[in-house]
Amino acid sequence: MKLVKIASLLLLLSGCVQYSSPDRRTWSMYLKGASFSDMTEMARVAKRPVYLGAGGKLVPSEVESDAQLSYGDKVTNDNLVARQYMSTLEYELYDALRKPGISVQRAGTDVVVILVRDAIMELNVADISSTGDDTLKIIAKILKKYDATFMEIAGYTDAMRDKTAAGALSLDMAERVGVHFAQHGINTARMFIVGRGSARPIAAQDDIGRLTNRRVEIRLAPAR
Repeated sequence: MKLVKIASLLLLLSGCVQYSSPDRRTWSMYLKGASFSDMTEMARVAKRPVYLGAGGKLVPSEVESDAQLSYGDKVTNDNLVARQYMSTLEYELYDALRKPGISVQRAGTDVVVILVRDAIMELNVADISSTGDDTLKIIAKILKKYDATFMEIAGYTDAMRDKTAAGALSLDMAERVGVHFAQHGINTARMFIVGRGSARPIAAQDDIGRLTNRRVEIRLAPAR
């Protein structure tokens, strides 16, 4: 009986432990297999053999196709299957992530999750917050279910005079998210990790807009 109580107490305490990113010197170990480049179509094609070799899956093989898709052009049918797969993924992410500072959007076939920095990271510390830990665990759980996807994890800052510092800060955010995902079972061969600094602002550069521009975007593309 005492052992059961002790085990229950340890489980409770483990759930209360504040998440902290591992030592930066170990990040390369966690992110082994990830690509540090933009997730272009050409990059996905080049990465495909590595991805498949690491246990990656393709959308057509993961979806039970409708009987009518047995006929007609294969490319057209594969595109339809991919759209259906990504649509289901989009709705599941949307339903699970109804939180301030988080949005789920569609970009063609791809799905983009936008995480404002303050929604996932500590206010004055370069690390993931307890709330961010919970959010990223939810995303990781869904991404493990929809594992026939490549993902680009891109960090952004607000406008900064020092472009080098902006690039470093944005990459730091993206890498922290990538490490967190790797810790929670996401295949790193799916990952493209980039820091884009203050490029591609999505809001004005006023006080409120700056908070929105500091963000991490997770772009998901069907693997096929």
